[in-house]
Parts: sequence; C-alpha cells; structure tokens
Amino acid sequence: MMSVFSDENNKRYFKHIFTVNVLFALLIQIFTWKEFKTISTPSIFISLIFIFLTPGIFYLYLKRQEEIIENAEAQINMYLEGNHNVQIDSDKEGTIYRLFNSINQMASILNARAKNETKEKKFLRDIISDISHQLKTPLAALNIYNELIFNEVDKDYPIKDLCEASDHELNRMNTLIQNLLKLAKFDAGVIVLEKLNENVYAMIKDVELHFTYRAKSEKKHLQVSGDEKINLTCDRDWLLEAINNIVKNAFDHTKSGDVIKIEWEQFSSILQIKITDNGFGIHEDDLYHIFKRFYRSRHLTDSQGTGLGLPLAKSIIEGHGGTIEVSSELGYGTNFILTFRNPTKL
Repeated sequence: MMSVFSDENNKRYFKHIFTVNVLFALLIQIFTWKEFKTISTPSIFISLIFIFLTPGIFYLYLKRQEEIIENAEAQINMYLEGNHNVQIDSDKEGTIYRLFNSINQMASILNARAKNETKEKKFLRDIISDISHQLKTPLAALNIYNELIFNEVDKDYPIKDLCEASDHELNRMNTLIQNLLKLAKFDAGVIVLEKLNENVYAMIKDVELHFTYRAKSEKKHLQVSGDEKINLTCDRDWLLEAINNIVKNAFDHTKSGDVIKIEWEQFSSILQIKITDNGFGIHEDDLYHIFKRFYRSRHLTDSQGTGLGLPLAKSIIEGHGGTIEVSSELGYGTNFILTFRNPTKL
C-alpha cells in the first residue's frame, strides 16, 4: 500500500476522491434530514460504504497498474544488463500496452543495429590487422637493406649520411603507421581496455627507464615524484603508451639542460598526473589544435614527430574516462595535466 502512496499524484487523487465522497454522503444525510426529519442507521451505513468503496476500487486499480509497470521495469533492467532476448508482455489492449509494444519494437531495432555494429567492428578489426601485417613486412625489409648498405659502405663515403637519414625516416614511418593503426582501432571501437589496479609509481618508473638513454644523450633531466603507494584502475600498457607519447613530445621540444618532470597526486576521488617542462613552449595559436591529427604548427621549424602522438594519447586517456588539459607559455615551457576518477578512493 505504501508504494502506491509514494507517488504524490496518487496521494492527491485519493484525497480528492475521499473528500468528494464525504461531501456527497453529508449532502445525502442533510437532504434526508430536511425531507424526513430523521437519519436512519441504514442510510449512514450506505454512506460509509460509498465513502470507502470508490477509493478502494481506485487503490486496487493503481496497485494492479503498479505491478504491471514493475514487471516491465524488471524486463527493461534485464535488457540493460545484457539479456537482449527479453520482451515485455504487450498482448492486451490499452495505452500502457501500446507503450510496451513500442518499447519492444525499439529493443528489436537496437538488437539489429548492435548485431550490424558487431559485424562491422569485426570487419574493421580484421582489415586493420591485415594492414598492420602487410605494412610491417616491407618496413622490416627496408630497415634490413638500409643497415646492410650502411655496413658495406666506407666510413667517410656520403652514402653513410644518406643511410642514416633514411634510417631516421623509416623509423618515423614505422611510428606513424603504428600510431595510425592504434587510432584506427580506437575509432572502430575494437579496443577493449583491460583495467586492473596498478601502482602509479611502478608505471612512472617504467616511463623513466624508457627515456633514460635519450635524457642522457641529449643532456636533459627527467625527474619523477609522487606517493609510491597510490594505485589507479587502468590498462597499464595503453596508459603507458599515452604518457610516453606526452613525455616524448616534451623531449622533442626542449633543449640541452632543460628539465622534464612527471608528478602525480591523489585528491579524494581523483588522481592527477602532471607532465611539465621548461622548454620552448607552445604558441597560443596552437594550443587549441595540438590534439588534432597531423597538425603542424606554422611556428615550428623542426620536423620531429608525426602529429599523431598527442591525439592518440588523448584517445587513450578519454578511453579511461579521464581528461587531458594543456597550458603553456612560449619560451617558458608546457604543462600537461591528466585527470582520472579513481574508483578505489570513492
């Protein structure tokens, strides 16, 4: 009974019906008194029955409607939980059953679309996989041929320089192709992030190790700092890919002696990872565009990067339900802030 009256509209309707019935019963008694100068027990009994009968019938009707809706809600919840074969009973007449029939039709349409999308994703996954294998083979062969030529030519011969330049461009091409394929997978929705509870310190130490040789050879300083006990629910490999791309971007746009910092901190239910440098900075005209694919700033003269590292990082971070923000001042450096909701702290 309480569930029926939990609806404010039902309460209001009951009050109105009960009030009208009481007033009507009183009017009958007043009329009887004026006409016959007496009030009989049977008339009082009939009036009481009348007062409570209509609300009682209305209550039973609402109770039955509530049971029908609760059953439909249970079926809808089962559908949302993954059982796409459920159907709401819609064989009877009435407005509510026409609504249920429309819901069933909508579910059928969604099921058909989901099956088509599954087929399309499988097709895209297979195509992307085929392209990946087809491109890796000639690139690997070109790298081998390039290395053989390099080893066969005299040290001072100009072809040595050409081979080194060729090797650099082949590496850039390989990076470009790999990033394109990864972005294509995200666009196709075929990436399934396998999220586990990972230690942030251990992940960042892997990033530090990855860039140790480059930092030493370019005489740059990579510093990491943060609580060693903080964990984050994430796909370790993919999130490392994103962070590595951002750190690589920092190395690409700093000079000898500059500092690149990776810091992380927990704030109640969110985790922030900050990647900062004191390098060249980003022109204010470029800040809005840096996450666009293949974007090249007209203010840069170097040819480093492929224009896909930051867009890929953004896709990975957003795939984790996170956000990425950037601020920069030309000539003073750049600051990337990665923010993640951390369920372990909710």
